Amino acid sequence: MRKSEKEYDVLIVGSGASGGMAAYILTQKGAKCLLLDAGPHVDFNRQRTLKPVYELPYRGFGKPGKLPHVYQATEFNANQWVDFDQVPYTFSTKIPYSWARIRMIGGKVNFWGRMSYRLSDYEFKAKDHDGYGDNWPISYAELAPYYDRVEPILRVSGRKEGLPQLPDGVFVEDASPDGAVIDRLNKTGKPRGMVVTKIRRALGDGQFASSVNLLLPAAQATGNLTIVPNAVVRNVTLDKQTGKANGVSFLDRQSGRELHAKAKVVVLGASALESTRILLNSGIANSSGVLGHYWHDQFYIPGGVIGVIPEARNGKAPRGLIGSSGVIVRFRNLKTREKNFLRGYACDVNPGQSPDAKYFPTWGAELEAQVSSHRGAGIGTTIMGETLARYEHHVKLDPKVADAWGIPVLNFNIRYTDNEYNMAKDAVDTVSELFTDSGFEVLHRNPIMNNPGRSMHELGTCRMGDNPKTSVLNKWNQSHDIKNLFVIDGSCFVTGGAQNPTLTIMALAMRASEYLAEQIRKGEL
Repeated sequence: MRKSEKEYDVLIVGSGASGGMAAYILTQKGAKCLLLDAGPHVDFNRQRTLKPVYELPYRGFGKPGKLPHVYQATEFNANQWVDFDQVPYTFSTKIPYSWARIRMIGGKVNFWGRMSYRLSDYEFKAKDHDGYGDNWPISYAELAPYYDRVEPILRVSGRKEGLPQLPDGVFVEDASPDGAVIDRLNKTGKPRGMVVTKIRRALGDGQFASSVNLLLPAAQATGNLTIVPNAVVRNVTLDKQTGKANGVSFLDRQSGRELHAKAKVVVLGASALESTRILLNSGIANSSGVLGHYWHDQFYIPGGVIGVIPEARNGKAPRGLIGSSGVIVRFRNLKTREKNFLRGYACDVNPGQSPDAKYFPTWGAELEAQVSSHRGAGIGTTIMGETLARYEHHVKLDPKVADAWGIPVLNFNIRYTDNEYNMAKDAVDTVSELFTDSGFEVLHRNPIMNNPGRSMHELGTCRMGDNPKTSVLNKWNQSHDIKNLFVIDGSCFVTGGAQNPTLTIMALAMRASEYLAEQIRKGEL
C-alpha cells in the first residue's frame, strides 16, 4: 500500500449533497481538504449523447438482469448506475431491497427530483408527540438557521402556508396559478384538515441543482480543495497510539492500486449505506452496537390513485382548469390519532397527465379511442409515507461476498411492516375519496408500495443521539467513540418523515462542518 506523504486538515469521502456541502464550508473556513469519490468526473455537455432507440441492442429496455433492483434504470441511462456485478449486495428477506447507487462526482444530486422540504418538530421530536422511537438530539429551531442558508443556494421555489408540519422557507416565490383542479381539491380537503400547496423544488442554476455546479466550484476557487475521483474507500484508519482517525485506505477504481490518504479529521458523506459500510469494514465507532441498525426511508406508491377530469376529456379542458401540480401535505396524526398507524404521508398531485393504456380494460380500436379521449385529462399521484425506524431493520457485512475490489458488501435485513401497509391503504382510500368528492373520477387504485429502497431515500444506520449507548453520533454528527470522525449524510437521521431528505442532509452537513471548523480553530481536534 502506498501512503500519502501529505497530511490534510480534513479528508471528505463523497462529493454529493453532504460531502459537497462539507467541502463548500470547510474550504471557506481555511481548511485544506482532500475529497475522495468512488466515481469519475462527468462532463454532461460533452459526454452525453442522444441516440435513437433502434440503435440500442435492447431497444431502450436494457439487458435483462443487468440492473435487477434499479427500477429507474433503462438502456439510455444504465451507465449512470453502479454495476451490480461490480458492487453486489445481498438480502435476507423474501422481498428484494432496491438499492440504486451512483458513483460520480456529485453523486445522486446530479439526478435527484429536487423536492426540497424542511422537517419539523413532528419529526425531530416525534417521540414526544406519539411515544414511539426516539427524538433527535436537536430541534427544528436549532436547524432552522441552516435551512435558511441552504435554500438560497439551491434556489428553492415554493409558497408560504404557515403550516407547523411543513415549515416555510426562504423561497423563490412560486406565483404560478394553481388551476381549478387544485382549487377544488383544496376546497374539498379543507374540512378534512388537508392542504394542497405548491411543490417546493430546487431551481438550481442552469440544468443542475447539484454540488457539481452549486458547491464544489466555490470550494475549488479557495485553493483549499483537492478532488480525487475514482477512489474506492475501503476503511477508515486509526492511529495506534491515540486511537484517533488518521485517514482512509482506498483503491484506484481503474488500476486496483491500494493507497492511503492522511488527515487530521475524517468526514464521511458517501451516502447513508455506503458510509455505514465503510465504518463496518473499519470495525470502529460502534461501542453502542447500533451501527447498521434503525434503517428507514419513505415508502413510495407511484400511481397510487389515477384520476380523470371529466370535463377535460377529448381535449375540451377550458382555460384555467388544469393549472400546476401540487402536494397534499401530511395531515394524519397531527391533532388526532389514527388507530392503525403512526405518523403520516404526503401525496404529489399532477393534473393534465395522460393515463397509460394499461388502465383501460379493452383492446384494439376501442383502446385507441379511450387513450385518445383521456389524453391530458388524467390526474397522476405519487404517495410518499414515513417508514418507522426499527432496531431490527438493519444492514451488516456479508462475510461470503465481496465487490470487485475485495471489499465485503452489505447484507440487508429490511422489510415494511403493518404500520406502513396500513398507512398505504389509508392513503389510497383517502385520496380516492378526495377525488370523488371533488367531482373527479377514479380510474385506478393501487395500495401496493414499491420495494424498500426504491425511493432512493435510505436513512438511519448511523444515527445521532445524546446517549452514546443508543446512538453512533452526537448532535454535531461527531462519533461518540472517535472525536475526529464525523458522518454527515442521511445515515445520521433518527426519523425521516414523508419529506425528501436532501435539504435536511445539506443543512445538517453545513451545521456539522461549521462546528468542525470551530473545533479545529480551538485546537480541540
